[in-house]
Amino acid sequence: MMWSLPEPMLTVAVESPALPVGWAAEPKWDGYRAQLAVYEDGRVLLRSRRGTDMTASFPEIRAAAVAQLPADTGLDGELVVWEQDRLAFERLQQRLARRGSGAAEAARQWPAHYVVFDLVHAGADLTGWSYARRRAALEALFAERDLVAPLTLCPSTTDPAVARGWLEWVAAGVEGLCFKRLDELYRPVRSWRKYKVRVTTEALVGAVTGSLVAPRTVLLGRYDAAGSLQYTGRSSPVSLAVGRALVAQLVPPADVHPWEGWSFSAGWGAQRALDVVLAQPSVVMEVAVDVARDSAGRWRHPVRPYRVRTDVDVEEVPLFGSGAA
Repeated sequence: MMWSLPEPMLTVAVESPALPVGWAAEPKWDGYRAQLAVYEDGRVLLRSRRGTDMTASFPEIRAAAVAQLPADTGLDGELVVWEQDRLAFERLQQRLARRGSGAAEAARQWPAHYVVFDLVHAGADLTGWSYARRRAALEALFAERDLVAPLTLCPSTTDPAVARGWLEWVAAGVEGLCFKRLDELYRPVRSWRKYKVRVTTEALVGAVTGSLVAPRTVLLGRYDAAGSLQYTGRSSPVSLAVGRALVAQLVPPADVHPWEGWSFSAGWGAQRALDVVLAQPSVVMEVAVDVARDSAGRWRHPVRPYRVRTDVDVEEVPLFGSGAA
């Protein structure tokens, strides 16, 4: 009898990395959420959180599922790609649009791993089982079938010290921690918790959305070693207090702006170009950032505007590509 993968269980953000009693922690990977099903007729389905069929884009994962997993199995996990000793999310994005020979070539160039963190079907629906029971069954599946890469078992712990230790992996692309209640069933609700590692750092305001007298978000840059201002990311909406401080400092470009003629994507799921107003890149802003970067070193997620730093000179801002946060 044909069965369907359940709607994915989702997370809600928390500000503390402390592991609560009665919960388990897992590393939060900088990857692409995916569910994997192997049916009795041999069909394999790899789908995104929103239900997009990604099977053809990742032939190595499909081949591993056919070769290693028993029929009638459903998994939940994260697709990741390693490049130069860190996770490379942009390679996953590049692979999503590829099919056929293009997908096969991409699999050779940027092979993916499937990090499994849940077992939702094993001959029967397991979503009514507790996390602890599903986790034990998942570990037994990996041990009994001797599953190997590109199928990988996600670590899990109830030891706060071990969980804190995983936060040291941020340089390799681990974004933080996921917390899951041991007695919780698998349901399509935001009940798992996620903690993202964030640090504060400085960048220059090179442009804004809105206007210089009413900025909504800021586009940030850093100078590279050659003295060129490089775009490094965009902020979430600024608060009223930060907006007031910005307005007091923002001025139009004094000369030709380094970004004159540049086009910026609205990003985060939108393909349209962003309407921006260029500013003299002399305002230093302190921002809170997470660890996710693209291959060029730009912040991949919106950064949080923290405060304008009139006490920091432009020359003190870290260089683009320097490895500083």
